[in-house]
Amino acid sequence: MPDSREKRLQQALFRGESLHLENAEYLAAVRTFTAELLSSDVGCGDLTAKALGLKDDGASAHVIAKTPGIAAGVSEFAWLLSQGGLRVQVRKQDGEEIARGELLIEVHGRRRDLLVYERVGLNIVQRMSGIATMTRHLQDRVKAKSTVTFVVGTRKTPWGLLDKRAVHLGGGGTHRLGLWDAILVKNNHLALLAGREEEAAPIAARRAWASRGAAAFIEIEVRGRESALAAARTFRSLHEEDGNAHSHEAPEAACPCLLMLDNIAPAEVSRILDALRSEGLLEHVLIEASGNISGGNLEAYAACGVDAISVGALTHSVQALDVSETFLQQKLS
Repeated sequence: MPDSREKRLQQALFRGESLHLENAEYLAAVRTFTAELLSSDVGCGDLTAKALGLKDDGASAHVIAKTPGIAAGVSEFAWLLSQGGLRVQVRKQDGEEIARGELLIEVHGRRRDLLVYERVGLNIVQRMSGIATMTRHLQDRVKAKSTVTFVVGTRKTPWGLLDKRAVHLGGGGTHRLGLWDAILVKNNHLALLAGREEEAAPIAARRAWASRGAAAFIEIEVRGRESALAAARTFRSLHEEDGNAHSHEAPEAACPCLLMLDNIAPAEVSRILDALRSEGLLEHVLIEASGNISGGNLEAYAACGVDAISVGALTHSVQALDVSETFLQQKLS
């Protein structure tokens, strides 16, 4: 059973379970996104298929992994193919490990339809599987240094909720699903509240707390020790005030509060954690390390013992997993 701290982290940053095709909002996102991809790719028709005079005979195809990794986007690809009247047999489920040469999907239907949906579907599987694979790899590296630290994504997601689901399938946290989802006060917000960050952070914390409503969490980005302490002290006061008013509620029932230590070197992150711990503030806030975190410094941040490490590269610089579609019947007519 995870402790209260991990429960709060899961509550705040790990909400990928809701991202599936049975969720009307997620399905709408997939439908809109794939429609745009198909429109830009197919346009007014497949000129090559027309030029070759291919008839609409039945055909079959196999989608095969050419490199090992974590399967993702399989459900979305299968759904897309079914919209085109193609019959799909899924051989590997999203989130499962896949080996080189393994079969992911079998498809049956008219050859022209297979050709129309091929590239868009493969793009989805390749990108999402690449994200899931990279997430799993980074999470494994982090766990080797700290069992209490988790990798999470960011809003640097060109494919929106599809990218978030891919991170989830790789075992990472979704973080914010969108601007509507949580209260995340960035440095640009703080600059509008006061001239100094350590003065602005407490103001932001109190205003955010008063407006938290259905927010998944409250987070304040800080870039120094004094502003981190100022924000944490305010969160402690808010928790104490709220606890006095609702003494019957469990502590984890409150809105999770986080500090984002942005672009701060690992050594200073450790010093900030020590300062928070010495004042008894750490139990009131979760800590996220963020900003220019890569494979080269990932373990150093994990060794600090932060709760989360956000990595924008998971979605903005991902390497697609190599996946191919092979036609079993390719006779020219």
